[in-house]
Amino acid sequence: MTVYPLTGVIRPYAWGSRTAIAELQGRPAPTEGPEAELWLGAHPGDPSTVPGPDGPVTLTTLIDSDPRAQLGPAVAERFGPRLPYLMKVLAAGAPLSLQAHPDLKYAAEAFARQEADPALPKNYTDANHKPEMLVALTPFDALCGFRPAGVSARVLAELSLPQLEPVVSVLRAGDLSEAVRLLLTWPAEERPALIDAVVAAAAGFPDSHPDAESFRLAIDLAGHYPGDPGVLVALLLNLVHLAPGEALWMPAGNLHAYLHGLGVELMAASDNVLRGGLTPKRVDVGELLKVLRFETLDDPLLHGTQVEPGVTAWRVPVPDFEMYRVELSGSRPPVRLPGGGPRILLGVSGDVHVGEDHGTPVTLPPGTAAFAPAGAGRLTAAGAGTLFVAAVPD
Repeated sequence: MTVYPLTGVIRPYAWGSRTAIAELQGRPAPTEGPEAELWLGAHPGDPSTVPGPDGPVTLTTLIDSDPRAQLGPAVAERFGPRLPYLMKVLAAGAPLSLQAHPDLKYAAEAFARQEADPALPKNYTDANHKPEMLVALTPFDALCGFRPAGVSARVLAELSLPQLEPVVSVLRAGDLSEAVRLLLTWPAEERPALIDAVVAAAAGFPDSHPDAESFRLAIDLAGHYPGDPGVLVALLLNLVHLAPGEALWMPAGNLHAYLHGLGVELMAASDNVLRGGLTPKRVDVGELLKVLRFETLDDPLLHGTQVEPGVTAWRVPVPDFEMYRVELSGSRPPVRLPGGGPRILLGVSGDVHVGEDHGTPVTLPPGTAAFAPAGAGRLTAAGAGTLFVAAVPD
């Protein structure tokens, strides 16, 4: 077999949608809880499975059986015997935590320190970085990167809350780092009253106000996370509304949060997350401040490039992954699939078939996936529909 049907694992985080992944896959919605992420890859936290001679085996097991054949010599030499990326279908029914991820050098150093000293907080699960991108499948709302400090200063000043004057002052001076530090170290006993005051003030602005969207965001986030200073940190970030097919890029140190929608996410194979609010989980403010990049992100969108008719590429400045979208028309001949190395193929619409020139095709109805080892021959896709391809750059 040269293209393997791939069965992913669904993670039931509380913020997940109860319908989106089920609707994508054309099955009834689950009754037992939300479905937040469909993991497609070989991450040890939840590896996908492929058919084996005696039943399903994990993708990790398949790769371990012959890393050079499965990954290709170049990928195996650069990354070791592991798939360097993780693909997900992400379904946000409620806002996720504000979060950022370390760069590769810092992740390796911090993980090593943590492993050498059992007394240190367990902030890191591995020594890898976790840059990530997301392509929207539905309208998708997210917070991504810092907007200009002067804009955030104006928005917070309009709330007319004396207790926020120190934050407004440092923002006017352009000091995003100190503004974030002040908000995240706000005395715990004073946080509920502060956020209640923010909500009351925000509710007083009409929808016609130029900053009404920021005030509605604060009210909505406070409804999900009452008393959380992340409500105010969120107002320092770009609020992005993606149309289907638009993409975001979250490099190391980028503070971000997904708010609502369904998308295809691709990242380096890591689970290192440093949270900065909008969560009941622990926030290590000191460690987060070491990781964050306090610079304005003028354009949060990741712009794709049409590399041939019906094929869009999103390339990012890391060696771990790249993403393609292939749109097929039933009237077109089979299309050669882009990308190299080990590839994961994800169907998202229509009736798509993928196979090697001389192999048996794998059918990819929406929400299903396949794994193509580096050693597979020339891969083509046929049918009418859309699929995403995760690959390793040449």
